[in-house]
Amino acid sequence: MSATPGTTVRRRLRPVLVALYGALVPLLAALLLAAPPAAARTDAVADVPYATLTEVTDFGSNPSNLQMYLYVPESVTPNPAVLVAVHYCTGSGPAMYNGTEYASLADRYGFVVVYPSVTRASKCFDVSSPQALRRGGGSDPAGIKSMVDWVLGTYDADPKRVFATGISSGAMMTNVLLGVYPDVFAAGAAFAGVPFGCFATTDGSEWNSACANGTVTRTPQQWGDLVRGAHPGYSGPRPRMQLWHGTEDDVLRYPNFGEEIDQWTNVLGVSRTPASTDTPATGWTRTRYGGTGDQAPVEAISLQGVGHNLYSYGTMGARVLTFFGLDGSGPAPQPQPAGCKVTATTSAWSTGLTGSVTITNTGTTAVNGWKLGFTLPGGQTITNGWGATYTPASGAVTATNAAYNGTIAPNGSVTIGYQANHGGDSAAPGAFRLNGTACASA
Repeated sequence: MSATPGTTVRRRLRPVLVALYGALVPLLAALLLAAPPAAARTDAVADVPYATLTEVTDFGSNPSNLQMYLYVPESVTPNPAVLVAVHYCTGSGPAMYNGTEYASLADRYGFVVVYPSVTRASKCFDVSSPQALRRGGGSDPAGIKSMVDWVLGTYDADPKRVFATGISSGAMMTNVLLGVYPDVFAAGAAFAGVPFGCFATTDGSEWNSACANGTVTRTPQQWGDLVRGAHPGYSGPRPRMQLWHGTEDDVLRYPNFGEEIDQWTNVLGVSRTPASTDTPATGWTRTRYGGTGDQAPVEAISLQGVGHNLYSYGTMGARVLTFFGLDGSGPAPQPQPAGCKVTATTSAWSTGLTGSVTITNTGTTAVNGWKLGFTLPGGQTITNGWGATYTPASGAVTATNAAYNGTIAPNGSVTIGYQANHGGDSAAPGAFRLNGTACASA
């Protein structure tokens, strides 16, 4: 269900967005050949299928009517990290899913990916209005924050490991998110963006030509003050920032790269003089500020001779994960059982039922920590349960082990249960997945 590029835009935006669209289409056509297909759904759910791009609705406050797409890998870790991947102008959440490798990286490392999607005609994120540039102001950042909150609550995700990355308009939104919600995001990676506040307008326009052309310059202190002013009174830690820009960018011109470095070194309180400089790939110049390691406070990569369409599928996403610390330094993926069997029965009365579910580990190694996924028949809603935490109460349910029964020894079993209301169909679920592995039914 990828969104269709908008055709009705403000007169002043049309030439820029048409140029953007024309430049991005060839790139995306090439990227889509290498990416897995999206498979979205439109019903409101409180959980989603594993390894499938799914649209989630009714996720919380959403003042600008964004869409939320979600990818949860079968190997999702306990307390997973969350990555918000933000699309470019004329794009969509499904297009970002198809055109980047974050879903396949999530399969490998066990984090959850959120793909926000714009519904306004331009398909550009709001990075310019006063509402977008202050905490609690509303607009797109508030909707994205609601998506993050939904994932944190639904998947017991790690609030200290929430990250954002984006391309073009999404890169600008990455700057905005880190400025407005420094207590939410641990780090960001912006591909071909501009500093926080550079695109600000007060006339309702989505486009700021002076900023796009690289003619808006400020001192590092002034840039930093714009970020600090988005959340007045905040004195906690600030998110780290990774910046990418091509020297031949003719849409958001190269001087914006230096202004971003000025801004985030000031925000993070580190020297504008690089702590290290190297060339990790041909034509790339990487400078690090405030540290020399892979997770320096600020990392900036300049791509010589490269234009606006700088993102390269298969080479850059892994470097983003290294900067975020998501490429192996987090929790290990949940163990995948070599085999499992589930026996499920129900005992029903007029409008209610009791369900009993026995999980047997038929493999030769213990399962330490488990999630059991199943779908309740239509009309059934869990009212209470034991032996596990059930989320949500209806539809696609995930039962997560209790503290006392998280280990299932080889040939061992665990029995859990629940009570539910029903609307006539009192049958037990027919299929189960243990830590993403399909189980035999008995």
